[in-house]
Amino acid sequence: MLGPADVRRLADVLGVRPTKQRGQNFVIDPNTVRRIVRTAEVRPDDTVLEVGPGLGSLTLALLQTARHVTAVEIDDTLAAALPATVEARLPQRAGDFRLVHEDALRVTELPGPPPTALVANLPYNVAVPVLLHLLATFPGIERTLVMVQSEVADRLAAAPGSKVYGVPSVKAAWYCDVKRAGAIGRNVFWPAPNVDSGLVSLVRRPHPPRTDVRREEVFAVVDAAFAQRRKTLRAALAGWAGSGAAAEEVLRAAGVSPQARGESLTVTEFTAIAEAGARLRGTPPPSGPHGTNGTDGTDGARQAARAQEPGTARTSAATRTSAAAHETDRERPA
Repeated sequence: MLGPADVRRLADVLGVRPTKQRGQNFVIDPNTVRRIVRTAEVRPDDTVLEVGPGLGSLTLALLQTARHVTAVEIDDTLAAALPATVEARLPQRAGDFRLVHEDALRVTELPGPPPTALVANLPYNVAVPVLLHLLATFPGIERTLVMVQSEVADRLAAAPGSKVYGVPSVKAAWYCDVKRAGAIGRNVFWPAPNVDSGLVSLVRRPHPPRTDVRREEVFAVVDAAFAQRRKTLRAALAGWAGSGAAAEEVLRAAGVSPQARGESLTVTEFTAIAEAGARLRGTPPPSGPHGTNGTDGTDGARQAARAQEPGTARTSAATRTSAAAHETDRERPA
């Protein structure tokens, strides 16, 4: 494990200074990383995907439990140093660790066994895009535990009707059952952030909502509904449907009130709207099961991610790609 002195010493040796640009706030408390691994319910047969391992605090804790750990790190210095840290601290497990030096939003394949769990201390400025991209790209991920800004954790886990329910809530619910899994204090980071942190647990659904349309079509409805969240769905979906009258026709066909607002709808209802729109347009159903059209969903995940919002470092997996969105995470101050 890396304690406060270990983290600072290693950072000094590498000449690393945490930067706000990449959302780097290193976890310096061993008890916190143990808690993350425990809360994530990491098992001895798991292959864990970690995003933004930074100096390796969480990586070392994961390797003490999981069968394999694959870490994705964008920072050149940190990526080069991490394998040596693992070799020095856990030489008996070094062969079970793999490092991918890449932007997490661009990763479409990984070396070794496919991941069964995702555990990460995500950068706040790209937390939602990275999360959605990885869930879409690696369907074998059954369990996820991420640490994000507290308000983002609230939004991811929000239920319909909540004031913070929005695009991240619906899209995360497409893939998983989502819930808050605890709070994290500021003093476990170096440097201490100016915002609170929270843990979010996501458990993969056995199947996404059954539908005859692509996931991307459902997500397009979600984006349109929340782009003008104060408006009724008849008004908010007018651009998507072609007119207010067309939106009303689609909504009534889906069994949804045109006077409702997006914040009151479940992911199943958004799916029904997308299906009704496709039927009225005469769009042929996709060839694959459950609206996947036989693809791996990667392109859709990227599009969905870019319609979103904002170590162990927080994390140096910060992307070089900007994610502009209808609902944007605030970047975590360093």
